[in-house]
Amino acid sequence: MKKISILIPVYNEISTLEEIVKRVEACEFCNLEKEIILIDDNSTDGTKDIYPKLPHKVIYHEINQGKGAALRDGIKAASGDIIIIQDADLEYNPKDYEPLVQMIFEGKAEVCYGSRFDDKSEIKKIMFLNLIGNKTLSFLTNILYGAKLTDMETCYKAFRAELIKNMVINSNGFDFEPEITAKILKKKVKFCELPISYNGRSFSEGKKISWLDGFQAIFTLIKYKFFD
Repeated sequence: MKKISILIPVYNEISTLEEIVKRVEACEFCNLEKEIILIDDNSTDGTKDIYPKLPHKVIYHEINQGKGAALRDGIKAASGDIIIIQDADLEYNPKDYEPLVQMIFEGKAEVCYGSRFDDKSEIKKIMFLNLIGNKTLSFLTNILYGAKLTDMETCYKAFRAELIKNMVINSNGFDFEPEITAKILKKKVKFCELPISYNGRSFSEGKKISWLDGFQAIFTLIKYKFFD
């Protein structure tokens, strides 16, 4: 493995985009060559003015389509041997990615998720309703797919590139998370979770996922249990 692709879906993140890109640039990722791909989902807050300052590939959506659609385009454009996902806010610390990437780089896993619930000190940083929602969705995932996940909805997901580049991904929104998880678990690949840190933000600070997305996630998990 020689190269890693870091996919950053972006929608109205003018206050955090430059900082998160700097943090990703500063990380080693097992000394792999880095390819940072930004996918702008038709931001309207001035975020687009930042891209000319950044020396990275940018994919533009002419209409807002959702996180899943952004990641689908990012996966198609990625040329790395490992693909990882990074949100454009500051909730997650890119330094936590090194152990996840290491597991794939050393062949110990094909997919590795970063869990916010493996470290009890991080749980208090998650809003109560989001905590209950995430715990419920992870529990449902485990029941349906015979897994032992603690954090299905985590942003931090690292994949062996060939695994997901060959997948058909239908979800356009936040239902990307349950769809990709369901399809990976059905493949019975080498899978692991490792603890990560978390600095959750509120809706007033720009958080976009809502309780309605939780119902969509439940439907998605059930759907892909029985349909491909």
